[in-house]
Amino acid sequence: MNPCYSVMLREASRKVSSIYDEALSPLGINIAQFSLLRRIERLQPVSMTDLARSAQLDRSTIGRNAKVLERMGLVGAGRGDLDQREATITLTEAGAGLLAEAGPVWSACQKAMEARLGPVKITALEEILRSI
Repeated sequence: MNPCYSVMLREASRKVSSIYDEALSPLGINIAQFSLLRRIERLQPVSMTDLARSAQLDRSTIGRNAKVLERMGLVGAGRGDLDQREATITLTEAGAGLLAEAGPVWSACQKAMEARLGPVKITALEEILRSI
């Protein structure tokens, strides 16, 4: 029986995510939240629609995840300048502070992954992911 590439990638993703999640857990966030916070930081103020498009997720998923970050006090919601019906999101001061704290933790995870896989496998992984 041939291996299912989708299953293999999902398993690999869960394993890698767990490494980052464990490292970020003392800060009270996981890698998905860290990634979303960084994306918000780069795009802010950003509409939920544009954030969803940028993250390649549906708007309802982004909305649920943003609500969690808002309850944590890491982002603030507002209304668009041009379209008052459109929800926008920005980092709060606490969110910016958390990202500053989490950045070195994420960098350490990156270095650990690079050391674990080595330069040849890292390059191969990058090439594989770009080709999908």
